[in-house]
Parts: sequence; structure tokens; C-alpha cells
Amino acid sequence: MPLVRIELFPGRSHAQKMEIADAITRVLEEKAGISPTATTVMFSEVAPSDWVVAGKPLGMPRD
Repeated sequence: MPLVRIELFPGRSHAQKMEIADAITRVLEEKAGISPTATTVMFSEVAPSDWVVAGKPLGMPRD
């Protein structure tokens, strides 16, 4: 059972996330023979201020 975790900035609509999840599920079925019922896709939205690269946040916190 694959678990695909996608971490991204907020801003995508529910419909966009469902399209992404559907595409990933189809690719795993087509390329790896995994049943769609076995695939889980989980989205985690992370604020840019909580996403740090090279010691620097990618955005300022909203205080």
C-alpha cells in the first residue's frame, strides 16, 4: 500500500488536489500495477514561513 505524501504551500483548490491525487493514483496503477484502492495520497499544506531552506524561511510569518 503506497502512501504518497505531498507537502506544498497553501493555495490549491480542493479540485486541484483531487486532480493531482487522481493522476498519481493512475500512474501507480499503470506503471507499478498497484490497485487504486491500495494507494493513499495525503496533502500537507505548509506556510512559507514554516518552510526553511538553507536556514532561511521562504516567507514571513503572518502575525
